[in-house]
Amino acid sequence: MQDWQSHREAWLKEIERIVRSAGDLILEIYATDFAVRGKGDQSPVTEADERAEALILPALRALAPEIPIVAEEAVAAGSTPEVGSLFWLVDPLDGTKEFISRNGEFTVNVALVQDGVPVLGVVLAPALGRLFAGDVGRGAWLEDASGRRPIRCRAVPDEGLTVVASRSHGDAAALDAFLAGRKVAALANAGSSLKLCLIAAGEADLYPRLGRTMEWDIAAGNAVLLAAGGAVRDLAGQTLRYGKPGFDNPHFAASGAA
Repeated sequence: MQDWQSHREAWLKEIERIVRSAGDLILEIYATDFAVRGKGDQSPVTEADERAEALILPALRALAPEIPIVAEEAVAAGSTPEVGSLFWLVDPLDGTKEFISRNGEFTVNVALVQDGVPVLGVVLAPALGRLFAGDVGRGAWLEDASGRRPIRCRAVPDEGLTVVASRSHGDAAALDAFLAGRKVAALANAGSSLKLCLIAAGEADLYPRLGRTMEWDIAAGNAVLLAAGGAVRDLAGQTLRYGKPGFDNPHFAASGAA
């Protein structure tokens, strides 16, 4: 396998363009009286999930035809490619429940995984006007109404941790047990992969996820967080890896700078 490092800067720019196009399409549907259906696992799906994925996948194939793509809706439909040391992970609309409830906290996610590590990622929150991007080894960025700027995880403030938790998937008792003994200054809820990006941007410090997630849910946010100096580890303290059988994640905690 050749070294793909030289391609990643150009790829990042193109992925940002692709993700923004998907975000525009999603916002068009967001403004309508869209229908909601249930998938085989009972999770909700909308036209926005499916049309955004139908836009992203051919664009990634045109960018790098040789790299397999693992995408949420394709997997749900029974299409799961064989993956090796390099593959894309795509969640065309993470936070479908947020999309349905119209709180704006949904994202478009594309990540490149190399040797089990998400090394490149873009997370767009189209309704919030925030785009996060990361290239491990080169850094992470946030682009919003104020322009584009580098971001970095912060040191935990003296007053304690700002903890972000899932808005739609939460177990309060498990979270309380996990946080026992830690100095917590604030606890905030957020939807979708935004939680990882808030840590990357120095707006939060810790995100414990004590429930089921899939690799495509968090890979892009994980890449942004890694590029910003943070980490995602399972509850045994091991760095989260990608390309696992079934693409299921264990419980994990995402954190910023030590």
